[in-house]
Amino acid sequence: MSLPRVLVVSLGGTITMTSSVAGGITPTLTAEHLIASVPQLAEVASLEAITKFSLPGASLTIDMLVEVAELLREQFTRGVEGAVVVQGTDTIEDTAFVLDLLTDGSRPVVVTGAMRGPQAPGADGPANLLAAVTVAGDHRLVGHGVTVVLNDEIHAARWVQKCHTGLTSAFESPGAGRIGVVVEGRVELLMRPPTALPRVTAALSLPSRVAQVSLGLGEEGWLLSALPGLGYRGAVVECMGAGHVPAAAVPALVALIAQMPVILCTRVRAGRVFLKTYGFTGSEMDLIARGLIPCGHLSAGKARLMLSLLLASGADDKTIRSGFKLTSP
Repeated sequence: MSLPRVLVVSLGGTITMTSSVAGGITPTLTAEHLIASVPQLAEVASLEAITKFSLPGASLTIDMLVEVAELLREQFTRGVEGAVVVQGTDTIEDTAFVLDLLTDGSRPVVVTGAMRGPQAPGADGPANLLAAVTVAGDHRLVGHGVTVVLNDEIHAARWVQKCHTGLTSAFESPGAGRIGVVVEGRVELLMRPPTALPRVTAALSLPSRVAQVSLGLGEEGWLLSALPGLGYRGAVVECMGAGHVPAAAVPALVALIAQMPVILCTRVRAGRVFLKTYGFTGSEMDLIARGLIPCGHLSAGKARLMLSLLLASGADDKTIRSGFKLTSP
């Protein structure tokens, strides 16, 4: 049997970083360098390499990811059967989710990186790249959406989060769990995300500004009144518990809802925003009745990215609400 054609696109990140004369590590290696460092890849797939960017994960932008999505679509029309996007782990959960919204799932797209640079003892980049290429070349991943593969674990883009700053086991999917693993060079799928996320396929303008604001103990929401004047077109409010804010913050939220869509999220890592349990002022029932849009299982960061893309594609209020309904199976 012929090997699957898999594209490796490098955006930079720790996996590409080597020691700098100025101190610390910085991006230097290309996609070709990464492939050459793992000879076993030749047994898994027929590889093509593109170095699109050479940046730390924190410096990537939505505009750049739109370019990456366009690149993937072009390569898929030319016969590439799967793709691996290599980047910094700081924003893997974000970029994987954006690519999930921008691609149609017709080919496996896997995002990977490394927690340790290639010159560090126990560097995890080579193993992560091998596992990621193995997953990208597996036709069973078609329709699973974009996945994140590190530490031999396969996570759905919508659920995965970086949960530790240094461990090689840093990535988890709180409340959901991994959807598969790579063991003995073989992909073992455990489950499939139950619903498809909305696809953003319309031509995008510059991503619309969406603010992400956390409302915790004692907050009155004074910052919210400044958002329209700063050019924001939407807001994500990261609340407590199942989607609750202090009663004192409700008036500021009501005023903001009259000017832009506001998404209701929770700071709790696992579980979704509730819909119909609590009825006090500032509870999820109260806020939803006032017009806030619950974000389901999405983290606040992913909700911000999704709202930004929807606004940039010209989505109206009905479309936005319908999109966020898909985030809760």
